[in-house]
Amino acid sequence: MATSEIKLAIAQVASERGIPVDDVLNSIKNAIARAYAKEYGGESENFNVEFDDETGEIKIFDLEGKDVTKAGFGRIAVNAAKQALTSKVREVEKNIIFSDYIQKKGKIVSGNIFRIDRNSVVIDLGKVQGIMPYSEQVSSEDYRLGNRIKVLIKDVTKDTKDPQVIVSRSSADLVSQLFESEVPEITNGTVEIIAVAREAGSRTKMAVYSNDDKIDPVGSCVGQKGVRVQAIIHELYGEKIDIIPFSKSIEKYIASALSPARVTEVVIDEAEQKATVSVPEDQLSLAIGKDGQNVRLANKLTHWKIDIKGTKSIFDSETGSKKEFNASESSVSKSSMGIWDQVIAQAKAEAEQKAKNDQEALKKISEEKDSELDSQPETDSETNQENK
Repeated sequence: MATSEIKLAIAQVASERGIPVDDVLNSIKNAIARAYAKEYGGESENFNVEFDDETGEIKIFDLEGKDVTKAGFGRIAVNAAKQALTSKVREVEKNIIFSDYIQKKGKIVSGNIFRIDRNSVVIDLGKVQGIMPYSEQVSSEDYRLGNRIKVLIKDVTKDTKDPQVIVSRSSADLVSQLFESEVPEITNGTVEIIAVAREAGSRTKMAVYSNDDKIDPVGSCVGQKGVRVQAIIHELYGEKIDIIPFSKSIEKYIASALSPARVTEVVIDEAEQKATVSVPEDQLSLAIGKDGQNVRLANKLTHWKIDIKGTKSIFDSETGSKKEFNASESSVSKSSMGIWDQVIAQAKAEAEQKAKNDQEALKKISEEKDSELDSQPETDSETNQENK
């Protein structure tokens, strides 16, 4: 192959692959120098390779500038050039893929399930295959060949052959990214996702905060008639999602994290990063959750150790009316009535007023009955006299 043809091939490949021509030329020259040293002895660093545009030949010079090209070396040089060109193209493509996917780390991509192995699922992502190990899978999900799914790029590493892309379906970041793609207020920064605690396939708790007082962070994530959150629940195959408002008050934040249970009191110990939470007796199982899931997720979400204790119920389960309640005193340094303090105060006032009204009504009825009884004998006497 003439030198001009080699250069033309190099230019074409470099243009198609987006590789700098000089990089390819240097790789080929180094490969030819190594081939020459291997064939005729010496070190490749001691030889310089030049392309002769006039004769179409590849020439080898030593460090003194002397032409040491051997007869018949042209065939060896061409083979070395081809191998170097192929190797360079592969190397550059690997670097391009690695650079592309390292920028996508922590982001969501879509792909088709290509292969299912014993402990991993292989996802076809286009230029590369993503590996989802067993630890990143969700046990309740059914993976089938050809199915298109969304996955989170968990990690990207360089391998001897191709870049290794690790993807996940169980990561809490997958939920965050799904909400970011679904909720414009999160994309533009008006609403922030503060924390996410997830038990993949079962339940997720997410705390959100709004930088605009006019924007409801929870409502933004739920969407009109729940359309936004339902789209994400569908993508997660029915996984339950609790969205709570973040509060700078740790008491209110912990109380919110235990929703849907109603919290009556939060007592915190900042030294031990521990919170003791009181809930009505009829809310105790709801606060703890099935197998302790609700309080466990609240613990992960707030990063506080949470202990729950039941108190005498202050809410009637049917009417929601206030019952007698006495908050337990504690020696812990700081306490708060949590997010339900206003509700409790209002319910208490209403209950006291109702009790007062009922007492006055009973007293009035009692007085009326006593008055009737006092007048009853006189009436009977008058009746007997009339009969006589």
